[in-house]
Amino acid sequence: MPHASEGAIETRGLEPVPEDERTGHVRQLFPTWVAANISVLLLTMGAGLIVFNGLNFWQVLTVAVAAPVVSYGIVGLVSLAGKRGGSPGMALSRAVFGQRGNLFPGTLIWVARWGWETINAVTGAYAVLTVLDLVFGVKRNTPLIVITLLLFVACTFLVSGLGIGALRVCSTWSTYLFGAFSVLVLVYLVAHTDWSAVFGRPAGSTAMMVAGIGTVAAGGISWVPSAPDFTRYLPRSASGRAMVGSTVGGAGIVVLPMVLMGAVMAVGTPDLATAQDPVSFIGELLPAWISVPYLLIALVGMVLINSMSMYSAGFTAQTLGIKVPRAWAVSVNAVISLVLGFLLMVVATSFIGSFISFLTLLAVAFSAWIGVFGVDMLRRRTYDGAALMDTTRTSAYWYRGGFAWSAMAAWATALVVGLLFTRVDWFSGPFAGTWAGENGLGWVITTVVAAALYAVLPRERVTAPAAARAEKETLSV
Repeated sequence: MPHASEGAIETRGLEPVPEDERTGHVRQLFPTWVAANISVLLLTMGAGLIVFNGLNFWQVLTVAVAAPVVSYGIVGLVSLAGKRGGSPGMALSRAVFGQRGNLFPGTLIWVARWGWETINAVTGAYAVLTVLDLVFGVKRNTPLIVITLLLFVACTFLVSGLGIGALRVCSTWSTYLFGAFSVLVLVYLVAHTDWSAVFGRPAGSTAMMVAGIGTVAAGGISWVPSAPDFTRYLPRSASGRAMVGSTVGGAGIVVLPMVLMGAVMAVGTPDLATAQDPVSFIGELLPAWISVPYLLIALVGMVLINSMSMYSAGFTAQTLGIKVPRAWAVSVNAVISLVLGFLLMVVATSFIGSFISFLTLLAVAFSAWIGVFGVDMLRRRTYDGAALMDTTRTSAYWYRGGFAWSAMAAWATALVVGLLFTRVDWFSGPFAGTWAGENGLGWVITTVVAAALYAVLPRERVTAPAAARAEKETLSV
């Protein structure tokens, strides 16, 4: 029987989950990470590997295997912190950066989530518009765009506000449905694709293949700070190897076929990778009896992706000092994604260009935190729950002035260095033309620099918990 904190509406916020409420199972992670990847954007990304990167089928296969293994392998490893500390990722991050220092990476990650949720909201709205066009012949217009965005964001707010229990139920059912229809789409493509054209493409450069791995992996990298949010209800005895395996397996079983299907579609329809609308091409390439239910199920998946993101964003907002319940903290991101989504659909001229640029910068922004937090996990096996929640000077994680200066220095330096090697549509670092920059390895450099610096800098000393200090002072009197 689930506890109140994970029932119909989850009431638990940043505070650590008590041992008697850690009733989760590792097997629940598999459908969670399946649901986190149910997005037709993977089809567009697969098409981009053919059109923009110039890869052949076998190179795309390599990208589709390597990207989820690398990115969700990191997600799985960082998720171990959730079972150790029982708190959301950005709350555990206070132990690393200090109570005040954590506000800096926390703010950056929170803002980055606005973009991720906006991209998903726009894709979901496009899915609704495409279904309305296919079934009823209703063409899009500005009022209809606003209505579909409102509906999508409202559904996202509802599911994420309910909490972990609702996410688990929805993830499980969407996994079954999306899996079944993906097989149906795959069978259709097998029967109607010109395979000689698919396998006859010349190979692209190794640099473009490496860059492709980085682009596809960026989606997984964005989930790393949120990974502990979905494992904090697991008992401490949960198998770490099984947690990593379920995470990589759940993501990979979706990413691999979706990216490959997008690549196969692009051979016959190369303009789909450059389309302003990343969804309507499905209605053009597939018969209505497949495309309509497939889009509806994918729509549920995109609601889940955004719900998971907003679920974690609610915790991040609370760590920044927004003193409202988690469910209400979610509403801040809902409103922001609604406004930005309208601008992207009505004002912006290139969806896919904005999407790829966003993914590239997102990976760099999150990687600086990953490098520091990952090294800290190698040193730390437990977290002081009381100190995590104590944001005053009495906290064991106050360090010097509320900052863990070694972590802050490593994080800030790595962030700047990573951007120097990064190129997007509207920004190019001075070293973006180097081998690392051309291969899209800015996020890898960011991670390595952050980890290396934090590993060699002097570690901040954890002070005794406030209760222990008070008791010691009492005894000395």
